[in-house]
Amino acid sequence: MFHPAHKDGFSMIKPLTVLNNAMGSRVIVELRGRLEYRGVLDGFDPHMNLVLKGAEELHDGEKVRTHETTVLRGDSVIYIST
Repeated sequence: MFHPAHKDGFSMIKPLTVLNNAMGSRVIVELRGRLEYRGVLDGFDPHMNLVLKGAEELHDGEKVRTHETTVLRGDSVIYIST
């Protein structure tokens, strides 16, 4: 987001703000061990523990199973894409 008051013209958006804006949207989450989950972000906490609804679990890009609700531990998260 452009912000003229910031020295480089851009303002920093905090990670929890990004997550809050993604609530109810589909996200892609990669975990350690090359696990990936795709689902609707239903909740999170300050530790970035995530709750996904209708999550697909993928191993090496291949869908393994679907979870109605799943909780992902924040310290295992490598990235979250919205």
